[in-house]
Amino acid sequence: MIALVLCIAAFGLCLWAGRRSLGQGLLVLLTFGYFYGILRANLLTTFSHFIFDAGALGLYLSQNWLASEPGRHSEAIRLWTLVLIGWCLLLVLLPFQPLLISLVGFRGNVLFLPMLILGTRLKDKDLTALGTGFAVLNLLAALFAWAEYFTSVTRFYPLSPVTQIIYSSADVAGGFYRIPATFSSAHAYGGMMVASLPYLIGCWDHVKSRFLRALILLGGIAALLGVLMSATRSNFILGVVLVLAALFTRRAKPGALVAFALLIAILGSVAMTNERFQRFKSLSDTEGVVDRIAGSVNRGFWEILVEYPMGNGLGGGGTSMPYFLAAEVRNPIQMENEYARILCEQGIIGVLLWIGFVLWFMTRVRVAFQGGPWTNSRRMVWCLAAFSLGTAWIGLGMLTAIPQTVILLLGMGWTATPQGNDARATTEVRARPGRFEARYVPAIR
Repeated sequence: MIALVLCIAAFGLCLWAGRRSLGQGLLVLLTFGYFYGILRANLLTTFSHFIFDAGALGLYLSQNWLASEPGRHSEAIRLWTLVLIGWCLLLVLLPFQPLLISLVGFRGNVLFLPMLILGTRLKDKDLTALGTGFAVLNLLAALFAWAEYFTSVTRFYPLSPVTQIIYSSADVAGGFYRIPATFSSAHAYGGMMVASLPYLIGCWDHVKSRFLRALILLGGIAALLGVLMSATRSNFILGVVLVLAALFTRRAKPGALVAFALLIAILGSVAMTNERFQRFKSLSDTEGVVDRIAGSVNRGFWEILVEYPMGNGLGGGGTSMPYFLAAEVRNPIQMENEYARILCEQGIIGVLLWIGFVLWFMTRVRVAFQGGPWTNSRRMVWCLAAFSLGTAWIGLGMLTAIPQTVILLLGMGWTATPQGNDARATTEVRARPGRFEARYVPAIR
């Protein structure tokens, strides 16, 4: 009953906030996303799996989908989104899997794709709302993380089929579990903390209030500590890259750069003096890393291609399949490789569509790096998306991580669209002796 009430609340609040502004709607949705993992773990009912889905549906219904942003880039994103959704819709009608399994698989492959279109509509006020919201949410997640660190993960996440991934990750020094905070897994926690950094840094550059700057700074510290506490190596690498990019590419006063460098030094010293924060050192084991990558990439990929050229049907690769439906999947296939998972479910056509979309997005680098008020954030968001897409073949969850997938796709839509779309265009008409001249200028905010 509680889970059903939460589904209704998520739907209603996201619908209401989304009608006020896109940024507020996204912030409410992300709030449910931050606490989705711990809610689902403690509410073992069917409805608990759809709390975030209900919020996403409410946000979608609050938007005017007939409106489109001007520019060929936003139209291209709309077309790619429709093509990717359309192919999955066709697969639902094919008898590869039972209808209920296909619908769950359709949800896992399609639910968050409209975020690509919403990303083209982000304005300054939406980005500022996201940045300040991330600061608050990161601090709340950090409180839970520290409570789990000093007490026990088991006090917050009871052992059940939905928490098996947490209890299979007791590989931190001393036999401790990786810290999931309020998320469904430690990897989801660390990934979301990394994904929030570009927005926090961009918001820091825009807000003038000292209180908000202090809040954003604390949110950034919480994000960096969260990456260490989650003990996930890929997120640590990406976090280091983003921090270095922020340190050496931002235009800031010397005092701000010194303070930022000092903060990084303090966090680094904390990591080096606490053995539980040092799982990233296992990256020096090159043989183990190579074996890990080889297993994800090569394990059965070509066999699946030969045996299931049209795929095993949506849900046939295990996409976000609830434990109570797992036994209904026909010929279940499991691979720790996101592109292989797409091959399992969408076949060779689906893989080629995704490869084409990824290559198209990679060519938008000049658009993402163009000058503008949010240039630093856009560069980091594009790098984060490129890293996630480029490493998806050594892991799962690129399209189903809650709420990280929302931020990934939202950022892809935002960075593939010129910053000129962030403001309404105006036409300035200036009188000159004997003639009029009209020129395009962006609106000033």
